Amino acid sequence: MKYDEFLGRDSFSKNDLLAFAYGNLIEDPPEHFAARLPAPPMLMLDRVTKVERKGNRGRIVGERDVNLDDWFFQCHFIGDPVQPGCLGVDGVWQLIGFFCNWAGGTGAGRALGCGEIEFFGQIRPHDHLIRYEVEIRRYTQLPDSGAAMAIGDATLFVDDEPIYSLKNAKVGLFRGLSYPDYPHLSQNAKGGKLER
Repeated sequence: MKYDEFLGRDSFSKNDLLAFAYGNLIEDPPEHFAARLPAPPMLMLDRVTKVERKGNRGRIVGERDVNLDDWFFQCHFIGDPVQPGCLGVDGVWQLIGFFCNWAGGTGAGRALGCGEIEFFGQIRPHDHLIRYEVEIRRYTQLPDSGAAMAIGDATLFVDDEPIYSLKNAKVGLFRGLSYPDYPHLSQNAKGGKLER
């Protein structure tokens, strides 16, 4: 799809999200566009059912189908399979990063933190549907640096029952972070503290 179409869409299919993860959803990406979602098995989304923006606020809703043979049920834990809570948190970060790209940000996404997380339920192999509802409380773009950031509050539901709550989840987009020549040793081959 064309970049203008991407910016104008209000929902995305699993094929769209996979193409975005592999960097081939957008035919005419703008300069410095380094946006990606994680590829499977780390992709924690199957679809975005709604994304909208009003000024510096917005909302994004995503879903993931629970599969009896999901990779994490095979190891977390033997005899007590449960989806790790951190993967639900990562799904929220993935959605917020995607929102930043959809809102016009162009850099590579990085999770920046979360103020408060509460788990009051779990995801088991015979559940059916995970739904993430994220209220974007603030979205900011810094055109000179190409950076963008969003902060949101989220609720994660399994089969329509709320089981996680997140406050102040933060994701930023930054230019110059991508590492497309992996595994070669190059400028972005090592991590460490990001410059402020």
